[in-house]
Amino acid sequence: MTDHDRLTALDESFLHLERAETPMHVGAVAVFEREPFYGLDGRFRLDDVRALVRSRLALLPRFRRKIMDVPYGSGRPIWVDDPDFRVERHVRLTALPEPGNRRQLLELTERLAAQVLDRDHPLWEIWFVEGVDGGKRVGLVHKSHHTLTDGISGVDIATALLDLEPTPAPLAPDDWEPEPAPQPGTLFVDTMFEHTLRAVDLASRAQQAVNAPRAAAGQVTKLGRSLGTVFTGGPVAPRLTWNAALAPGRRLETFTVPLELARDVKGVVGCTINDVVLAAVGGGVARLLAAHGDLSDDLVVKVFCPVSVRDDSQRSKLGNRISTMIVPLPVGAPDPRVRLDAVRASTVALKEREQALGAATIIGLGEYAAPTLLGLAARAAHGQPFANLIVTNIPGPQVPLYLLGARMLEVYPIVPLSRNLTLNVAAMSYCGELHFGLVGDGASAHDLEVLAGGIEDAFAELHALAAAATGEGR
Repeated sequence: MTDHDRLTALDESFLHLERAETPMHVGAVAVFEREPFYGLDGRFRLDDVRALVRSRLALLPRFRRKIMDVPYGSGRPIWVDDPDFRVERHVRLTALPEPGNRRQLLELTERLAAQVLDRDHPLWEIWFVEGVDGGKRVGLVHKSHHTLTDGISGVDIATALLDLEPTPAPLAPDDWEPEPAPQPGTLFVDTMFEHTLRAVDLASRAQQAVNAPRAAAGQVTKLGRSLGTVFTGGPVAPRLTWNAALAPGRRLETFTVPLELARDVKGVVGCTINDVVLAAVGGGVARLLAAHGDLSDDLVVKVFCPVSVRDDSQRSKLGNRISTMIVPLPVGAPDPRVRLDAVRASTVALKEREQALGAATIIGLGEYAAPTLLGLAARAAHGQPFANLIVTNIPGPQVPLYLLGARMLEVYPIVPLSRNLTLNVAAMSYCGELHFGLVGDGASAHDLEVLAGGIEDAFAELHALAAAATGEGR
């Protein structure tokens, strides 16, 4: 039997979730220095950029692979080399019209983010954008299907494509030759054999539970305790204006906050950076809800917080190794310290009860599910009632990164929306800044700047409290 590069159940679920109105790719919009991208003739060095990207693809083999379905939908798809792979199809150049301001860059990114990737080819794109900031900067918009990458491996992808020094590393020789895809009949037989092995494994696990009932009972109790945290504060989240049908199109807002603000608060309060981010997002959400007349003193919003379960041995490997925590966020509390203390208490309790590991266990059971059932379950996730929005905090490098000698100055993450989650918040730390990307749908997210301003002010409030607690504010 051939050892196929098969999608995991979680990877496959993102294929089932995708529709024209719900593209399932993650990405980023970045801003670079201009000069190194241009030759003496004043033209953008597109061929050089493509050659550099091509030389790094040996580190990212799935970037030259596409998805092949198993006949009759009888198993999870596999990755196979694309015999027609051309880097020109994936690395492209466009330009902003004058005056080339940031709003125009975001509008271009919004259009690109709303377009589904072509499954007949590898599931990623990089767009270079000329004319940013009146021609003083170069933009970059990156898209990778969620099947291909999660947030942490997305950072690893950037590290593979970018350099730590202004001088690019020498181009590696590109001697790649596509491996032929298996014949459909062979793939079908191999898949049936894998199903047999999986059934044997499941039977073995069941026998182990019979032979060691106390250990099995302890694991079940532990799992039940961790999953029980999902229902903390009630079985479902309150329905808010952005928990509605998803409209076509996307809207994007970006801003930065000094990472030092969050670190100072962390040092004084004894929490995590993620706790500070969640509390600040809570302040921004409160302002947005107040603007809509939907805020009440007792309102508790529930937030999906993706958690990486990727260990060091899995760094730079593509695919998804994520779970989630559902964190209650008391947005109705007017005191920012009360919000932060509540978030800290919740995340400590959730970690102690290992909610993320429990969720990961449930996700892992998808490996044993029939493909049809997996597809149904994934599509049902669009109607989930447990959370109001997603808040993602991605740790990025704190040293400058370069592409073709041009320094990356800013980078803002972009995450997908679901049919009843029409607002998401993502943050990525880079070079001493927290870069926020706020994503909403084309209809309801007309005032993302209110949310952005609220989050910025919430960081300032939390930092002022921390400074006062240490006497710096006197």
